Amino acid sequence: MRDYLAQLPTPHKSEIEALLGKCDQLEASGKKGIIRYRHPFESIKHIRAAHLDFSGDTVKIGRRDELGEADHDKVIEVMRNFIPWRKGPFEVFGVEIDAEWRSERKWHRLQQALPDLKDKIIADIGSNNGYYLFRMAAHQPRLALGFEPHLHHHFTFKTLNSLANQDNLKSEMLGVEQIGLFENCFDVIFMMGILYHRISPVEVLKETLKALRPGGTLIVESQAIPGEEPIALFPEKTYAKAPGTYFVPTGPCLTNWTTRAGFKDVELFASHPMDNNEQRRTAWMDFESYDNFLDPSNPALTIEGYPAPIRVFIKARKKE
Repeated sequence: MRDYLAQLPTPHKSEIEALLGKCDQLEASGKKGIIRYRHPFESIKHIRAAHLDFSGDTVKIGRRDELGEADHDKVIEVMRNFIPWRKGPFEVFGVEIDAEWRSERKWHRLQQALPDLKDKIIADIGSNNGYYLFRMAAHQPRLALGFEPHLHHHFTFKTLNSLANQDNLKSEMLGVEQIGLFENCFDVIFMMGILYHRISPVEVLKETLKALRPGGTLIVESQAIPGEEPIALFPEKTYAKAPGTYFVPTGPCLTNWTTRAGFKDVELFASHPMDNNEQRRTAWMDFESYDNFLDPSNPALTIEGYPAPIRVFIKARKKE
């Protein structure tokens, strides 16, 4: 039973419920790839954290002295089961999880444009393990709903929030493809690190506009290339080794996409070059990371010879 759906006035509720029913069937299946994540979640779902702190750079769930040795060892085992950790940092009952991305840096850049989140209904598209959902929780939203279709990330968040027990935080195995079904539902939508993975970015933005309430706010953070011309790179095969990357815009190009999708008051409020202090290999993500994606003889280029990425931030509104 998903009581939060009562807060969403979409006319497509029956279609959403059908999709969520399929997600539930997938989660409950006996497939090895599902059990790999479901069993660790189930092994610690009896544990609840007494102390929570979502206000700082590290999302903190519980303290070490809340658990005995057996439960603490189990928490460590389960957290390691969810490697690789892409977003963070987290601290879970004293276990420090240094994720690949220093995600607090992105959150700091958002502060200058962050709308009031208190009592608001929020969507986080591509919510991953929920780091930003927990940071939003510090602002006391009525509901923050993550869209995360990947099983690994979905169960990571589900486990963390089982420990944290935050009723106003939810995540579903839905993608940006379903955002238009949530017509006129959200006061604020975050779309961070998603758009360049879509074949038709303007269509995605149009569907996202549908999901905002009149006067609602969109925050987009995207990989981009440097430049003042409104153009986008379309890589031949991969960009920075990522095969699922399509259009990589300049900041002005992203601004134009957002405006032509129907948004108003479109503002490019931040941009910065990427570096290996923000995205890097750690003990909790021991695979290739940012340094491996660049030309070793020229860090201004990707391994394919394209301009190395920057990150850009857009804020826009739906008309009243």
